[in-house]
Amino acid sequence: MSLGTNQNNCELVSGLEIHVQLNTNTKIFSSDSASFGALPNQNISTVSLALPGALPKLNKEVIAKVVRIGLALNCTINQINHFDRKNYFYADLPKGYQITQDNQPICVNGFVEVELSDGSTKKIGINRIHLEEDAGKSIHDQDDNYSL
Repeated sequence: MSLGTNQNNCELVSGLEIHVQLNTNTKIFSSDSASFGALPNQNISTVSLALPGALPKLNKEVIAKVVRIGLALNCTINQINHFDRKNYFYADLPKGYQITQDNQPICVNGFVEVELSDGSTKKIGINRIHLEEDAGKSIHDQDDNYSL
């Protein structure tokens, strides 16, 4: 069997993973300010640091905004949501884990309808929209010996 015989049986399927930062006043799982431009380690709390006994509290503003986005993208909004801990080591993730909706996202099975140049329309599928906290950020200056 040569490679050429199966070429017509293949279909290219590709996807994009797009990250969006919601414009909220506080972080997704704490009342820490989400403002940009603060000095390092200013907008943190016991929840951000995952200190023992500190429990996350979901930001209602985040839910309202992601539901609006899901409806605009013709998604099904799941009434039951579940968050997971994704464990990994990364320099700007002091907790060692990220809270995310890996297994049960808030929005599923949506689509965007686009008009093509010939006047026809095509539906582009949206597999899922899920919530997750973003890691911190590392600030690199001109000193090669450390990062803030």
